[in-house]
Amino acid sequence: MKRGNVWRRLPGLVAALATLVLVGGGLVGTRLATAAAAGCQVTYAVSSEWPGGFGANVTITDLGDPVSSWRLTWSFGAGQTITQLWNGSYTQSGAQVTVTNVSYNGSIPTGGSTSFGFNGASNGSNPMPTSFALNGTTCTGGVTPTTPPTSTPPPTTPPPTTPPPSTQQPCDIYAAGGTPCVAAHSTTRALYGAYNGPLYQVRRGSDNTTRDIGPLAPGGVANAAAQDSFCAGTTCLITIIYDQSGRGNKLTQAPPGGFSGPAPGGYDNLADATLAPTTVGGHKAYGVYVAPGTGYRNNSTNGIAKGDQPEGMYAILDGTHYNGGCCFDYGNAETNSRDNGNGTMEAIYFGNNKVWGYGAGNGPWIMADLENGLFSGVNQKYNANDPSISHRYLTAIVKGEPNHWAIRGGNAQSGGLSTFYNGVRPNVPGYNPMKKEGAIILGIGGDNSHGARGTFYEGVMTSGYPSDATENAVQANITAAGYR
Repeated sequence: MKRGNVWRRLPGLVAALATLVLVGGGLVGTRLATAAAAGCQVTYAVSSEWPGGFGANVTITDLGDPVSSWRLTWSFGAGQTITQLWNGSYTQSGAQVTVTNVSYNGSIPTGGSTSFGFNGASNGSNPMPTSFALNGTTCTGGVTPTTPPTSTPPPTTPPPTTPPPSTQQPCDIYAAGGTPCVAAHSTTRALYGAYNGPLYQVRRGSDNTTRDIGPLAPGGVANAAAQDSFCAGTTCLITIIYDQSGRGNKLTQAPPGGFSGPAPGGYDNLADATLAPTTVGGHKAYGVYVAPGTGYRNNSTNGIAKGDQPEGMYAILDGTHYNGGCCFDYGNAETNSRDNGNGTMEAIYFGNNKVWGYGAGNGPWIMADLENGLFSGVNQKYNANDPSISHRYLTAIVKGEPNHWAIRGGNAQSGGLSTFYNGVRPNVPGYNPMKKEGAIILGIGGDNSHGARGTFYEGVMTSGYPSDATENAVQANITAAGYR
């Protein structure tokens, strides 16, 4: 949004739940495919689809002898590729895919099951795999005994008394809810249970060299010690905030737009990498400290909602670091860094700006920047149900679909989420239908207004309108992460 009157919003992909059942070689009903094997049965369910991609869940049931480790193989039939997988490890060579167990789910007793999920890329066609093999044996549905039958049943191993460690992180939870992440940004931790790639990049002032900072372990907290070592004795700036979703929607230094930034060429400043220290689960990490003039952006994204497509987003923010400047946003904005009119943005706003809209008390408030308006509810200005909220670690949520949107929020350290607005689009012309454009911004308005301050720790954008239940599960994950 402009300093004078602009606000924008983030587009979300429409995630289609598909179910396709493979029965005797024919497709029946929804997108749920079942193939049986000698000693095993595999259920392959496509949980969501979007332009150029899909999500799937796979369940292996052991019908034969117990196994202590497993390897599942299949071939894709139309050039699909896996981009992100959880509860397993994978390799792919051409069409051939191999998924193996991780440490806690290798053992499957007779009659027992295990499962994993993944996001994939497709080229418009997404046929089901036609055959699976478990540990080299093609699944056919029968059970081939490997020892002669006995009159006395063999001893069984009692089930474990403790569950396997959970690898579910926010984007795993969104995927399970049918609204997968299409952008996932964090400098503090991995947002998928299996993610082990770079979280962000820093550049040091002494020689302008860069270093990627990843998690300490897959699905874990950022390796702050690597940053501290690299940046010792000099300054460091955050140059890239990587997208963990596999779609390449990373955030980099925002270019000039309706307003020019203070850096050379009219770009915005980059954040000092050391100004927002925190701990997550007892481990040191760093957030993104946005001072006025600082901003990140991606105007060429993949899979972010456009037009009136549904989407959701959350961000973890410092609820004590804000101002009334325009505009501390995270979300969907214009692709040309300019004010393109009402409804061309959908982003989370946090601060105490009262020029375009406000809620109860003196602020700060979680509001939606929809371009040319900060909205706290259905009314253009004041909405009493949107409270002032200033937890040290704050969960902020905005989500939207055709003529329906919501604001939710809560304490990122404990407790659940509250709903501050849930209803129709604002009663002002230009916001129904929405005209979202699909860029992503952090710390600035859609037209590159850069007068705001704030601190960002993590955030995602989804394809589809997440359910409250899914967001409540994400909130539980956030509070368990241990921000301190």
